Order: sequence, then structure tokens, then C-alpha cells
Amino acid sequence: MKIDVGYVSELARLELSAEEKSLFQPQLESIVGYVEKISSVDVEGVEPMMHGRAIVNAFREDEVRPSLPREEALSNAPKRVGDEFLLPKIVEGAES
Repeated sequence: MKIDVGYVSELARLELSAEEKSLFQPQLESIVGYVEKISSVDVEGVEPMMHGRAIVNAFREDEVRPSLPREEALSNAPKRVGDEFLLPKIVEGAES
């Protein structure tokens, strides 16, 4: 199957050089060929699933339990302001 890599790159808003297009052409055709091969598999009677094997969630009852005392939770904080952790600003250019 012949894929127009130039057209696909335009759809994806990618600027590719002629060298990149010639590099990606056989790779994209190989990928599409593989997908076509997979789609030819007869899956009649196979139930759709999210995972290859059954997964069972182990839920517990939502019950109130004692939590860590505030002072103990804050005892290892590098910096704090009152009863809160003081963290460094990590977003550049954001107004506080």
C-alpha cells in the first residue's frame, strides 16, 4: 500500500524535509501493512476486553480511621508556614 507521507505530515502539521519523507515512507507503509494484517484476524465470538487477562479490583470499605497527627506529618517538612508545607514555586511566569 502506498502512503502519501507528505499529505499525512500536513495533516499532522509537521514540516518534513524530503530526506525525512523518504525515511518515513517505508516505515509508515510497514505500520499500515501490519495493522491491515491484524485486522484480517477472525475475532468472531471473541469478547472485547481492556486487558489480556481478567483484572479484579480489590475494594475496601470506606471507613473513617485515625490519621497522622498534624505535627508529626509536618515534622519532616523542609519549610513550613503555620500548619502548611511551604513549597518552592515550580511554574515559571505564573502570577501569584
